[in-house]
Formats: sequence, C-alpha cells, structure tokens
Amino acid sequence: MTTTNRFKLSLMMFLEFFVWGSWYVTLGTFLGNNLDANGAQLAAAFSTQSFGAIIAPFIIGLIADRFFNAEKILSILHLLGALLLFLMFRADSFTSFYPFVLVYMLIYMPTLALANSVSFSQMKDPSTEFSSIRVWGTLGWIASGLMISYFFVWDSPGAIGEGLLRNTFLMASISSLVLGLFAFTLPATPPATKTGEKQSVSELLGLDALKLLKDRDFAIFFLSSVLICIPLAFYYQNANPFLSEVGLSNPTGKMTIGQVSEVLFLLLMPFFFRKFGLKTTLIVGMLAWVVRYIFFAFGDAGEGTYLLIIGIALHGICYDFFFVSGQIYTDSKAGPRYKSAAQGLITLATYGIGMLIGFWIAGIVSDLYFDGENHQWQNIWLIPAGIAFAVTIFFLLFFKDNDFRKANELRRDKKNIQQSRTLSTE
Repeated sequence: MTTTNRFKLSLMMFLEFFVWGSWYVTLGTFLGNNLDANGAQLAAAFSTQSFGAIIAPFIIGLIADRFFNAEKILSILHLLGALLLFLMFRADSFTSFYPFVLVYMLIYMPTLALANSVSFSQMKDPSTEFSSIRVWGTLGWIASGLMISYFFVWDSPGAIGEGLLRNTFLMASISSLVLGLFAFTLPATPPATKTGEKQSVSELLGLDALKLLKDRDFAIFFLSSVLICIPLAFYYQNANPFLSEVGLSNPTGKMTIGQVSEVLFLLLMPFFFRKFGLKTTLIVGMLAWVVRYIFFAFGDAGEGTYLLIIGIALHGICYDFFFVSGQIYTDSKAGPRYKSAAQGLITLATYGIGMLIGFWIAGIVSDLYFDGENHQWQNIWLIPAGIAFAVTIFFLLFFKDNDFRKANELRRDKKNIQQSRTLSTE
C-alpha cells in the first residue's frame, strides 16, 4: 500500500466515525431535553440504527457488489447524508425529526461496509494492515466527543437548556459533506460481483449460514449474542442522558474514555484469549456489562463519580471481549465456504434484531421509571444488569466450546511440530 493511499484510507475512517460520533452519542439527551421526546420516541429514534443494519446487506449486495464502484457509492451516500443531517438540525419537533433520522440511518449503515471494502481492496494482508487503518475511526469518534464537550461545550447544562446540542447535527452535516467530496478521490474499488452473476437473497443476507445453527454450541452462542445486545442498547440509548441528568460535567467528552478503553483492550485481548480461552473471554465480556450497570446504578456526580468513570471505561471489555471474540469464534466455525455469510448473519442478528429489541425494551423501562421530571436511574440500570447476568448464567451452563478448544490445540500442536522440525534442521 502506498503512503498516499494509507493517508487517504486513514482520513476516510477518521471522518466516517467522526460523522457518526458527532450526533449519535448526544442524541438521547437532545431529543429528551430539546424536542420533549419520551422513552418510546427515543427507542424509535435509536432503532433506526437497527433498521439500517437490516437493510445494509441489500444495498451492498444488490448495488455496491454488482454495478458501481464502492468509493462512488460511499461519496453519494455521504453527500445525501449531509443534507439529511442538516434537515435534522433544522427540525423543531420529534415528528418532523424522525423521518430524517430514519432515512439517514438507512443510508449511513451501509457506508460502514463500503469503507471496509475500499480499505480491503488496497491491502495485501488485511489481517495485519487493517487494524492500523481502522483505529483512525475510533480516533475520529473520540475527537467528535472531545470537541462537543471541551471545545464547543455544547453538552453543559446551560448549553443544553439553550438548545446548543442542536449544533451537533450541523457539525455532522459539514463533516459528512467533506467526506462525501473527499471519497471521490479514494482508490477505485470496482464491483466485487460481475454483472449477470446470480446471487440469491439468502446469500445476500448471509442466510446460507443458518445451517451452522445445527451445531449446539454455535446456536447457544448465537442466541446469547442476540440477548446480550439488549443491555448494549440501554447503554447507547440512555448513557448520555443519564450522565447529563445526574450532573456529570462534560459527559460526552468523558464518554470517549470508553473508546480509548476499546483500543487498549483490543490490544490486550489476544493475550487474554490465548491464556484463558474462548469461553472465559466471552464470559468476562458479559460479566463486564453486569458490573458496568451496577456501577451506573449506584454512582453519582459527587463522591460516586469514580463509579461512573469506571463504568464508562469498562466499554473496552464489554465490547472487545464479547463481540470481537465472537467474530473470531464465528470465523472458526464457519470455515471458508460460509465465512462471509456467517459474519453477515451475526451482524444482522445483533445490530439488527438484538438491538432493535433492546431499544424497544429500554424505551419501555425509561418511561416506566420517569415521574415527569426525573428518571429513577437506579431502577433503570439494574434491569439491564439483571438481563446481562441471566444471559451470562445461560451461556456458562450450556456452552461447552469443545470443538473450538480441540481446533486450537491442534493448531498449537502443528505449530510446535513445525518449530521442532525447524530447530532440528538448523
């Protein structure tokens, strides 16, 4: 990969996640405080991400993989996104806001896969090169949060009262426009599938991988992945409004600690994975959700601030140890034939179905524990903590991991034999 292309791909990833982080983290706080949205309406707004995740395979499979270069579709979608974000900035009620956020997420979610496709097309070995490009996306998300909290100070109590959080959509709109124009300069990425080459709907959605569910362990992992997305949805939907309501200063900036943690634990995960194995790694990831929400339930913006900060910092374990480990497990179970289909199926089930259910439940719980002025946050957070604990117990009791463990032992044995042969010939 040339230095110029590495710079372009890194900037693309930075802007891709800067756009999303610019408005998504503070969405719940903005809707609740400035558009008087209730819990059900918050759930509807956040569920647009799930609808986007469900429809993304159609857009990628039917259009991007067949007819047009990925970088050109990426450009067009972000230019359209810039217009929609501007319309979200101008909206003065939830009724007028919702159609724009729905259409926006339907066209934004496919750009995540498109950005990956453009990157992979320039790499000789994605397994070693991609992480150094993808990390710029996390840095973009962090940068947007720091700008909101510490540069513009849009998430302070006074600024929220004045409606300044609305400006996050304008910042996102401008950055989406910049990315849309910049994407035209990205390396050419032709369609992956030749025109005329037939591809079934089941292949587009990864449904061919459903036969993997015949494996008992994979079926348990699959169900656990869907269920653990319910507490994950509580975090995305309620964390920023919660931190703002309890009076934590610069909540959006402090939430970037979670992304820093994500980078650090992503680096530590291979060691933990080799040392303790798949099942332990997945269980630690699920238990981290339990601990995080208990800390949120009993923390406050005074003496209990450290509990809130630790809860935010646990994001790396919560996400990396379960979801990244889960991707590795899925890859190992699927094999070459169903590798892409299996990853697509897991994404559809988690970010699509799982989080859709989670946002709906989070909205009901938020309305149930709202007295018209304040939320009973302790009760709200203990519910996803309980759900995560129940999923962990279910997984602990029924997931055996025998095939994966044997496969790893076989790989280690082969590696040891190869090393021994190398030493004997030296």
